Amino acid sequence: MRVSFRVRGEVQGVGYRRFVEREARLLGLGGWVRNEPDGSVRGAAEGPDDLLVLLRARLAEGPAFGRVEELDWDALDVGSSLPHPFEIRR
Repeated sequence: MRVSFRVRGEVQGVGYRRFVEREARLLGLGGWVRNEPDGSVRGAAEGPDDLLVLLRARLAEGPAFGRVEELDWDALDVGSSLPHPFEIRR
């Protein structure tokens, strides 16, 4: 399965991208994450449904110094594979 996500709140300047990268890699997922100009963090992830459910829960929690106010999560049509291992994009 493949999903896209956007996280809003206090998610830039608090290590949120590194947090997402670490959690996704621990779960063995492919994908990417990046900061957006509007202050949100956006990304995509690919892997088994059960592991994506775990990632979603972890993204909603966030790192210790962040604060997640909103998490948008959408299933994507299958297309070309996402980067593996998971990566941070600038």
